[in-house]
Amino acid sequence: MKRVWIYLEHGLFLEGRSFGAEGTKTGEIVFNTSMTGYQEIVTDPSYAGQFVTFTMPEIGNVGVNDEDFESRAAWAKGIIVRNYQKRYSNFRAQKALDALLREYDVMGICDVDTRLLTKTVRDKGACMMIASTEISDPAELAKLLAAAPRIEEIDYIKAVSTQKPYKHTTATYDAKNFRYKEAPPSKAKIYVLDFGVKRNILNNLAEAELEVEVLPHTFDPDSIIADYKEGRCDGVFLSNGPGDPLILKEVHEKIRKLLEAKIPMFGICLGHQLLSIAHGYKTFKLKFGHHGGNHPVRNEATGRVEITAQNHNYNVPESIEKIAEITHKNLFDGTIEGVRYKDEPVFSVQHHPEASPGPHESAYIFKEFRDLILAERNKHA
Repeated sequence: MKRVWIYLEHGLFLEGRSFGAEGTKTGEIVFNTSMTGYQEIVTDPSYAGQFVTFTMPEIGNVGVNDEDFESRAAWAKGIIVRNYQKRYSNFRAQKALDALLREYDVMGICDVDTRLLTKTVRDKGACMMIASTEISDPAELAKLLAAAPRIEEIDYIKAVSTQKPYKHTTATYDAKNFRYKEAPPSKAKIYVLDFGVKRNILNNLAEAELEVEVLPHTFDPDSIIADYKEGRCDGVFLSNGPGDPLILKEVHEKIRKLLEAKIPMFGICLGHQLLSIAHGYKTFKLKFGHHGGNHPVRNEATGRVEITAQNHNYNVPESIEKIAEITHKNLFDGTIEGVRYKDEPVFSVQHHPEASPGPHESAYIFKEFRDLILAERNKHA
């Protein structure tokens, strides 16, 4: 393993060991509190442009496999772990994590104090950092970092979105037979707007008896509206994705067109934020975001507390209550986790009900989308 040097924009300088890709990279540092699922995290397009610090100290011990990718590649700039285990042991594993990181040019950093990094991000907030296996001088690293673009200035959607439409035909994972199930017969068809969609979101939509066709971020709203009016489409899903939603101005205008057409819509994470902005309510950046698989969220309708998976740095404002009912609240900090818009067949959540490997307590939300679509279709029949 080579030595690697880390420099955070507020001056913290650390040395560790490198696994995975080498070189010099800049990105935003966040921490993730999940106990499992490191392969799914690394291949989640929402992490494009970020270094992920794992609070779980042992990473790599179950290897990686071809089935558990959340997308076609790995997107994180890098991962930072306390201990990297190259010797993996799992009957589904096909290779070590560092092989996956090298294949997709993702840095791996180990033998650093991840507790210190987590507490630093918690106290000072998410910030930009630089990591290098080539440069050890903190002054030079600071200079390069200052000249690099910030994550909120980069449109990562263009890279992570599909380039052409495709149909998704698998459902959720069958743990008894160790395979992803074929999609059941569909009751309605939806378009998925791909801003960096996770595979398991598509699996859950298919599991909810929806025919799923994925469209690129360059989708034509007029074509979707025409298909909806002619009965070739019954609803639209807005996916998760990376970066600052406020810079996606062209997408905002397209979503406004879809809203005017009263098409049933459901958004998760970035999709949730984009719906808020399209309604005129700008998002704001949290201090260090929510990233992990153990965040409590209260369903405001039932009072039930759901343990959820989360991955976002941005949130919708409290003022959205003027036009939407708040359906879910985060019990860590009281921020909004879900809304249902008044007088519109549109709702969204900030957390991830599709979480793979879990938790699954919010998976019912996909069936709520299907039921909304069917109710709207019957209303206009």
